[in-house]
Amino acid sequence: MLHILYFGHLVDALGTASEDFELPQTQTTVAGLCAILAERGAVWHEALIGNKSLKITVNKQFVDTDNLLKDGDEVAFVAFMVG
Repeated sequence: MLHILYFGHLVDALGTASEDFELPQTQTTVAGLCAILAERGAVWHEALIGNKSLKITVNKQFVDTDNLLKDGDEVAFVAFMVG
């Protein structure tokens, strides 16, 4: 199970500040998680795919999208409106 946190304008855009999420596979990357969450709809896709203001942490450390996730990780998505 991952614990996912959303910050900045994502809270309003996605309608949640946090959730627990069951990993669908034993080895999933941050990019894979973003792709899975983006399937929830257009707002999710816009927020998590190709969003230049999006920063991602795993266990409070900034990571690249190729970072592997494991059960028990805390993933935070931070994005702010630009302009």
